[in-house]
Amino acid sequence: MEAHMRKSVLLAGLVAGFSTFAFNAAQAVEIEYWQYVFETRVKAMDQLIADFQTKNPDITVKQVTFPYADYQTRVIAANMASNGPDVMQLFYGWLDKFVAGGILQPLPADTFPHDKIEKDFFPIVSAMKRDDNYYGLPTAVRSLAVFYNKKLFTEAGLDPNKPPQTLDEFVAAAEKIAKHDATGNVTVAGSTLDMTGQDHQWWREVLVRQFGGEPYTDNDTKVAYNSDAGVQALKFYTSLQTEKKIGAAGFMDEGQAAFRAGKAGMTIDGTFRLGAFSTIKDFEWGVTELPANKDGLRSNYASYFANGIGAKTSGEELEASKKFLTYLTSPEAMAIWLKVVGELPALRSAALTDANLKDPIYGPFLKGLDYAHTTMFKDELGQRQNAIDMVNRVLLEGQSPEDSLKQAAEAEQEMIDAAMP
Repeated sequence: MEAHMRKSVLLAGLVAGFSTFAFNAAQAVEIEYWQYVFETRVKAMDQLIADFQTKNPDITVKQVTFPYADYQTRVIAANMASNGPDVMQLFYGWLDKFVAGGILQPLPADTFPHDKIEKDFFPIVSAMKRDDNYYGLPTAVRSLAVFYNKKLFTEAGLDPNKPPQTLDEFVAAAEKIAKHDATGNVTVAGSTLDMTGQDHQWWREVLVRQFGGEPYTDNDTKVAYNSDAGVQALKFYTSLQTEKKIGAAGFMDEGQAAFRAGKAGMTIDGTFRLGAFSTIKDFEWGVTELPANKDGLRSNYASYFANGIGAKTSGEELEASKKFLTYLTSPEAMAIWLKVVGELPALRSAALTDANLKDPIYGPFLKGLDYAHTTMFKDELGQRQNAIDMVNRVLLEGQSPEDSLKQAAEAEQEMIDAAMP
């Protein structure tokens, strides 16, 4: 009789256990997070997901990645097929396209109050707002700076602890570092020239302003760089190859690759490159602010990738997505992202710490945020390619800077007009 009772109790316990397991399984929810492939970003997100799931065992987050060139197309196609991501990463410059395509839903104001967003985040977060709605929030923000190779500086007779602070000093240092073979081909670049990287941002938001102009007017809807300032900025940039011969477009395919290989004295890049450059073992490198013009005027370009919620996400997936996005915009998540990727926290309080401001690597980027501009792209991919084509016509086809600039301005204005609602 006693044995029978023990079996009954055991059976009841097992049944209860299975019932609890079934209940928990039924309550568990899986959401998908999509981003493009960039090694350190994927690694950071894996870490963030693991941490989030530990704190939220009832939610599973599946990370899905695609090559950068295919990413927007895949998101758009998936949304049309109603199987898109619940939470997705998007460049701030893609927002109009994603909103017009019905890909994103406005962030619920009860979870993400507008007054708190505007109080806590850097002002450039406003680029994710349309009308009265925010459509995404960043984990990190980024600006540009000059990375420089201290070994090549020393070999060229330059002080590795005194990187160039003006455009004239930048050019002079690059000329001393640059090396060429017997036929004149670059073997070591004084500085990389890479419009497909970040140079198109340097030209648009920095050089044009430093030569006395502005790239756009009317909330970036009217092209304004077809001016004397724009011509001077384009002449300066293209002369770095045609006259100063400090580098060459396409040298070692990518500017970052040439720098990593120790074949470039300087390269202009963003905070997102810190994680990748941290693996360099063959030389010591440093970071300094983008060079000022002769009058001391500095400018910079600030940008970010935001995280938004898919337009068709609803029910328990929506609640889980809100929790995940809340975590991605927390100081804890930003600290992990800074350590793994190198991008600066999007929350002012998390970024502007004494330690970060005094840091020889983070400091120049943080200073750059103070005077940075954020281009409000209407067709980011098209506008970027237009700038690349503008420079290539001068360097590869021999077109005059004046004519190439005029052609670029007309083409870009057509893109902006076509993208306007």
